[in-house]
Amino acid sequence: MHGVQRVRYSREVLEARKQREQAKLKEYLALTEEVLAKKKSGELNREAFDLTTRVLRLNPEFYTVWNYRRNILLHGIFPSSSPSEINDLLSDDLSMTIAFLKQHPKVYWIWNHRRWCLENVPDCPTDGDPHAWRQANWNKELFVVEKMLDADARNFLAWNYRRYVLASMTLPRSEESELAYTTRKIEANFSNFSAWHQRSKVLTSLWESGNLDPVKSREQEFDLVKNAMYTDPADQSVWIYHAWLIGRGDDAGLLRREIDAIQELLDEQPDSKWCMESLVRYKRLLLQNHTSILEEKERSELREECLRLLSQLKEYDPQRRRRYDELEESVRNT
Repeated sequence: MHGVQRVRYSREVLEARKQREQAKLKEYLALTEEVLAKKKSGELNREAFDLTTRVLRLNPEFYTVWNYRRNILLHGIFPSSSPSEINDLLSDDLSMTIAFLKQHPKVYWIWNHRRWCLENVPDCPTDGDPHAWRQANWNKELFVVEKMLDADARNFLAWNYRRYVLASMTLPRSEESELAYTTRKIEANFSNFSAWHQRSKVLTSLWESGNLDPVKSREQEFDLVKNAMYTDPADQSVWIYHAWLIGRGDDAGLLRREIDAIQELLDEQPDSKWCMESLVRYKRLLLQNHTSILEEKERSELREECLRLLSQLKEYDPQRRRRYDELEESVRNT
């Protein structure tokens, strides 16, 4: 790159680096061989447990070692430990995996081990709330996953994990609070498929429970998603959410209104693939689901418009030509 000074390393420096890397690899292979040998022989002691820690620090994607670690805890260490000791062990593992996630936020096996730890927290041996340890962990876990999403708002593993935490909490978080959370994430970055997806889940629950007026809030959602569409018409996640909203209230008046809005955007962005695909989708919905209220002239115009858009899509998106050919055939037979 221009303006960036290249650093030239001597042969001695490069050789020293190579030797360090080879030493690390040798250590890792030796540790791996040792831990797998202990697993094969069925060792479930603290020495084997500590060895899994060393291996996982070097390679947190080694799912076999994660499985072995849980087996050691469950069948080798927990049986001789008090509830307080078990809670401390699990807390240590939760702390360890936080450190792992900071460097490897998209390694499934780390998230999976956190789930296992939380699900194995014992009851408190006190006269108070027996679930106090668990509730404290769930509250902390929600804070942890929010920090992870602050670092990367589109980490789908973190979003999936967030749904798991919310569903597992002893004192549930209100769905209104979760809706507000997705609003903040979406307004910070419209191109966040996971946040849109989470929003659809929360809204569905609120509508079905009667805690939110579906008609009024759906209109507010259309305003939100249209703002996103005009901000970045190339963002697929926005169009997927828009299609979901249409599916929740598919009537002819709504379809016509949204078709007009998307056509206005296409007039400004004539090469927008997502505008064209959405127009084809919604015009086909009019033809398929509302043909009884359409005059023959309007049906004919809708077919011609769909065919014209599909012809354009073949030029803009030739890799999906076969799909567009199939849609053409479907439009002609409508």
